[in-house]
Amino acid sequence: MPISSSPSRISIIIASTRRPLELGRWIDHLERQTLKPIEMIWAVASDSDLPDPKHIRSGTTPLTIVRCPQGLTVQRNCGLEARSFQDDFVVFFDDDYVPSTSCLQDIVDSFDALPDVVGLTGTLLADGIGGPGIGYEDAMALIADHEASPPEPEGRRLLKPSDGLYGCNMAFRSSAIGDLRFDERLPLYSWQEDVDFAYRVAKGGKIGYTTGFFGVHQGVKYGRTGGRQFGYSQIINPVYLYRKGTMRFSKCIRLVLKNLLANHVRSLKPEAWVDRHGRVAGNWIGILDLVRGGIDPERVLDL
Repeated sequence: MPISSSPSRISIIIASTRRPLELGRWIDHLERQTLKPIEMIWAVASDSDLPDPKHIRSGTTPLTIVRCPQGLTVQRNCGLEARSFQDDFVVFFDDDYVPSTSCLQDIVDSFDALPDVVGLTGTLLADGIGGPGIGYEDAMALIADHEASPPEPEGRRLLKPSDGLYGCNMAFRSSAIGDLRFDERLPLYSWQEDVDFAYRVAKGGKIGYTTGFFGVHQGVKYGRTGGRQFGYSQIINPVYLYRKGTMRFSKCIRLVLKNLLANHVRSLKPEAWVDRHGRVAGNWIGILDLVRGGIDPERVLDL
């Protein structure tokens, strides 16, 4: 069955804080898309998060800007509530994600090819989150090189089932989301909120990673949660989600131990782009809270 090119099928939500440059690039990203979305929603904490108004007005995609308290879960929920049109699919992109030119069309095609799937994360050509980050020009070059290579044979929209998705590029059927919202007890950077939300959406069907669409996650370092706060969330958030029932015990333990070990080992010779000592301090505050019986992700706001 041919795929509709109607712009009314897909909405984009981007929660952004202190990254006006990256956010503004989404005007250009959508101008290059082979399938236009019905709307793009920016959820920001203040006007200082926004790019130059002239650049905003240069785009042709309907844009809604909502202002709400800072915090990824809160901002994404504001985006969901702000949708103005009836859509079939909702996509959450990070502001520093760079999509291929056919990304939106490929998302729709992937869902059409996988009718029992309700949530998808695409293939990353590169992810700068674990390193110093990927420059915008380098990200665009990776996209161009990939698009210049021979296309994948039809039917290669493979699915790797998962119990969570990666928040920098998560696409869902709107019907599966319904009244579900992100857990606002996971504040600030809201680490693992993507896993929690996708797990709950998946109660109505399958979710997973697909080869059907792709992009690059720059992993920009500014505008992120401080090391001490993030280190605390690395301990408390997985335990909270395990207790909540949206994360397996094995994954919870693996995440906690992996980050605890990595922070302590790398604190001996820390990377320039990571506050390892702050993360170690946050880890131990989290461990002490667990020993005392405290499992409150919102305590990170007091650190």
